[in-house]
Amino acid sequence: MHLAVIRRVVFSISAMHSLRYSSKLVSNTTPVVVRNSLLMQRRIFHNVNGSFINDSKITRNISLPKLFAKQIQVREYASKVVKVPALAESITEGTLSRWNKKVGDFVQQDEEVATIETDKVDAPVNSPYTGTIVELYAKEDDTVSVDQDLFKIETGGTPAEETETTKEEAKEEPKVEKEEPKVEKEEPKKEELKEEKEEPKKEEPKKEESKERKKELKEQEKIPSPSPPKTDSKSATTLYGDREDRHVKMNRMRLRIAERLKESQNTAASLTTFNEIDMSNIIDLRNTYKDSIMQKHGVKLGFMSAFVKASVFALQEIPIVNASIEGPDGGDTIVYRDYVDMSVAVATPKGLVTPVVRNAHLLSFIEIENAIAELGKKARDGKITIEDMAGGTFTISNGGVYGSLYGTPIINMPQSAILGMHATKERPVAVNGKVEIRPMIIYSVLNKS
Repeated sequence: MHLAVIRRVVFSISAMHSLRYSSKLVSNTTPVVVRNSLLMQRRIFHNVNGSFINDSKITRNISLPKLFAKQIQVREYASKVVKVPALAESITEGTLSRWNKKVGDFVQQDEEVATIETDKVDAPVNSPYTGTIVELYAKEDDTVSVDQDLFKIETGGTPAEETETTKEEAKEEPKVEKEEPKVEKEEPKKEELKEEKEEPKKEEPKKEESKERKKELKEQEKIPSPSPPKTDSKSATTLYGDREDRHVKMNRMRLRIAERLKESQNTAASLTTFNEIDMSNIIDLRNTYKDSIMQKHGVKLGFMSAFVKASVFALQEIPIVNASIEGPDGGDTIVYRDYVDMSVAVATPKGLVTPVVRNAHLLSFIEIENAIAELGKKARDGKITIEDMAGGTFTISNGGVYGSLYGTPIINMPQSAILGMHATKERPVAVNGKVEIRPMIIYSVLNKS
């Protein structure tokens, strides 16, 4: 009795070992039965489109017949639920602005699946696994919070399996399309012949109907019809044209910018001063070196780098402008800084952002232009991060790109001041007792008083 049990155990282990390491696949219509007499468990694997479905049932007194007739390779897939990642410091929720993938799409590890819009930036959500998306737990424009379930992914598999199935379907579809037109061409011929034979028989009823219709019309003409109401020749549509209202919900970033600007207006006791600058020397400098700098460094030499360097020298000479007021109840401490992190205002489709040029006091003209170009491109492409916009000590806003001549910018809290640049225009000015036409720019400085 004991010898029979031992033989049965050895036979079961060897069977499961061969099942695990086999590389041959059964046909699509053949179910494979695996019986384990020790666990008293019966597992049936069906091969469906290259994947095996496990249908397990507990039975009794099961032996191992025909196990080695067919051998299979079992692939294991696991479903994982991906949650909303940590967005940024002090941000606990955001708006799901866009799904980049849909159910059934295959994604690689670290591939972007969705985009969540926060108060400051658009945060991408990348897949931590390689696999196929099987379920989405949120819709676009929904508010999602950190650690909330976002989507489910079935790990494993390769995109090659999807391309093979699509190719097979594409090959089968044209065959059906070629057979359908043949049936459609034969049927209309029989119907047309029948209609041509039946048409002469139906001519007489039409004549009788037309006579009755004429009598009805004559009777209606005798009855006086009510006069139509008088209307103005020019209606509202002709006066004002086609008009409509469109309601577009503001995104989180634009709402947050509006709140911050209004908070700055309500909090800071600010003073604005205006001055003008003769841009002749800077324009001559730019025209002299812009081509050589473009060829050597691949960057355009603009006016912004000159204003950044000039601001750096002024901030180092007057450190209080580079400081900020911090502390409870509106602030009770002045924080002085021996470095300059220059915030540069950049307009984007979603609102105005202020990325920071770090250590501007150590950079040259060309390095400043490179940094501004890179930050501006990231902002317009929606790839700016919170780290790119945090920690500025002074801000420059260039309203001149829109052609404005005067303006009062708003302080970017908790900073102490902001410089507003405007458009350069030729104007008559007095130079050494003579009137000359010079390119002039008016700039404004808004600072806390």
